[in-house]
Amino acid sequence: MNETLSKTVVPEGEPLPFEWSFVIDSLPVRVFPDQQLMAEAAACETGAYLVERLRTKETVRLILATGNSQILFLSRLIETADLDWSRVELFHMDEYLGLSDRHSASFRRYMKERVENVARPGVFHYLDGTAQMPLEECRRYEALLTSEPIDLCCLGVGENGHLAFNDPHVADFDDRRMVKLVQLDEACKQQQVGEGHFPSLESVPGFAYTLTIPALCSAEKMVCLAPELRKSQAIKAALEGPVSTDCPASILRRQKHASLYLDNDSASLLNRE
Repeated sequence: MNETLSKTVVPEGEPLPFEWSFVIDSLPVRVFPDQQLMAEAAACETGAYLVERLRTKETVRLILATGNSQILFLSRLIETADLDWSRVELFHMDEYLGLSDRHSASFRRYMKERVENVARPGVFHYLDGTAQMPLEECRRYEALLTSEPIDLCCLGVGENGHLAFNDPHVADFDDRRMVKLVQLDEACKQQQVGEGHFPSLESVPGFAYTLTIPALCSAEKMVCLAPELRKSQAIKAALEGPVSTDCPASILRRQKHASLYLDNDSASLLNRE
């Protein structure tokens, strides 16, 4: 494991202490005592970055992730960032094929309830899970994404190591597409059941839209949050295994513009030596 590991001495009055940090290849990683501190630190970094970008730009463009692991972060970002949200253009990174935005598991519904209706951004571009022509929907969303540079991508890591819905069997680090349709693997579907979004494996849609790995990595800055014990195997594979689509999150190690936030639970299997 090619890393430099350092125990952190926290200055007096430091409000957001982290327990340890290291760099693996190009990726800086910070480990916090709990999810609360992790989310607050990530929200602080993200908010400050967006405010700074707005000093020189009329609008900033931001990709956000859904999932239980992002709820606290998104709440803290909206509450604490001294940000003019009317100058923020938002995207999300995936949506189930054929799922109405009225369904409790819809990512459009997640973002409308937790972000759009609270922060009131200038615009939120949604992937339409019920579009009648799915391939045309991919092209439509790709055109929106590529019309101007993306300033920031905030993402998470799945239990199978996926980024967005780029599960191991469909992830492509050199994908020429920005948005595509994919078939979800069983581990991904099981995670959705485990998080309480669907009552059974059979009720999880089999296909979904996703931004590709190159689309996510095209942002000028990436902030990844991956808390909780259930993510610990994926984090170990991503940071201590090979950079491979077997664990799509491992590609973060090649992104100099990325940073990874963990809590003690998700980092519990890492080799501190």
